[in-house]
Amino acid sequence: MRYVIIRDDDTNALTPVSCLERLYRPFIERGMPVNLAVIPEVATGTCMGSGQPEGFLLPAAGEAAPRRSSEPLQACAVRHERLDKLPMAANQELVGYLLSHPSYRVVQHGSHHDYLEFDQPDGAEIARRLDRGSNALREAGLGQPRTFVAPYDKLSSAALRKVADRFAVLSGGWYELRRLPWSWWPGYALKKARRAVHWKIGDTLLLSHPGCLLSCNRPYPTMLDTIITHLKQHRLTVLVTHWWEYFRDQRADGPFIDMLHETGDYLASQSDLKVVSFADVAEGRVPVD
Repeated sequence: MRYVIIRDDDTNALTPVSCLERLYRPFIERGMPVNLAVIPEVATGTCMGSGQPEGFLLPAAGEAAPRRSSEPLQACAVRHERLDKLPMAANQELVGYLLSHPSYRVVQHGSHHDYLEFDQPDGAEIARRLDRGSNALREAGLGQPRTFVAPYDKLSSAALRKVADRFAVLSGGWYELRRLPWSWWPGYALKKARRAVHWKIGDTLLLSHPGCLLSCNRPYPTMLDTIITHLKQHRLTVLVTHWWEYFRDQRADGPFIDMLHETGDYLASQSDLKVVSFADVAEGRVPVD
């Protein structure tokens, strides 16, 4: 049996329910778990390294789109500290929608989703943000998260230690030796020797993914074939996508949405392939390697 985890990043208090509904209704009807990496308390002015506003900050009805900025990243980061943080509890329609559909499984995606917010050495600040994010999800009624996803898949050595102290699963892209705590190096060496995709430190599972195989930046005609090839080569695959990429510039990308649904059709058609949740892995119901 092979397994796949669907991980959709960047759901936040500004995410329209209609977007998730359009994307994942076919998955919900099949009872497939959809793991949403939810930003607990989104910073409403988060910008990328280019100074452009993040794509997941879709405006609410009647509001203007986020202003594009030409300011340097450093200035943007300073300005960002003064921007509003919007907790998930502020959007009761979205929270109610998620709670009414058990196929959605909430995992913690950072705290505010600042640019590289966990790629820093300050362990106390990292711990504060991790705990604040978990508290925000609990206060919204979304439960205690057991899986963590770092914004931009970037964590410092201090952040890795703090995450491992708090979560059963860390879902990342790849793990660089220079970022790992020294005490993790033997485990990393064993992982490399075994050519393992996923590994474990203490009680925390560290899962890797092969990049965003479901992305608007990849060629649509070959996207499903690429996904199928990877699924056939691995026992457990974390399949990452981003809901807002399907609705860029406030317009639905029909062909890309169709590609997501075709992927769901393929997953449902394979008798030796099962869609699972991060919780299934954390609780030992799914073999990791």
